[in-house]
Amino acid sequence: MTSEDLQITQHAEHQIDNLASEKAQALAEACAAALWADDKATQSLDIHVGAIKPGACTLSMTITDNMCNGHGTCHGGYIFTLADSAFAFACNTYNQRCVAQHCTITYLNPAQTGDQLDAHACELSRQGRGGIYDIRVINQLGTAIAEFRGHSRTIKGQLLPED
Repeated sequence: MTSEDLQITQHAEHQIDNLASEKAQALAEACAAALWADDKATQSLDIHVGAIKPGACTLSMTITDNMCNGHGTCHGGYIFTLADSAFAFACNTYNQRCVAQHCTITYLNPAQTGDQLDAHACELSRQGRGGIYDIRVINQLGTAIAEFRGHSRTIKGQLLPED
């Protein structure tokens, strides 16, 4: 193989990788839109979907007075819900219905009224019917509020109709 042949082959492989990446991104975005359409819990808390990628996403939520507990800080259940929703959006980016099998959360710092919380979900492993995802919740200053780990399980069905 000449160097010119090698360059042509590498260019073609790069184009194929780009097309596959674009197709995976389009699928992730379509799955997020389908999930969002039926996710009344996430919508009712005014949680916003930010970036979506295959196996990853960012969701955000502003803490209101109604979300605060007797200590004057955000109730942990709202932080858990934000992280759990980010987990759901990340693990459902492949058009296979996934649900939570097991979740844990560690609260690191309190969130206050007016705080903008961002939940960044990232896929660590996806094998067979199971997946593991880490979700970091931070405030507008970048302070870590919580660390969440979710184990997903694929169930029957798809979010989108087959082509």
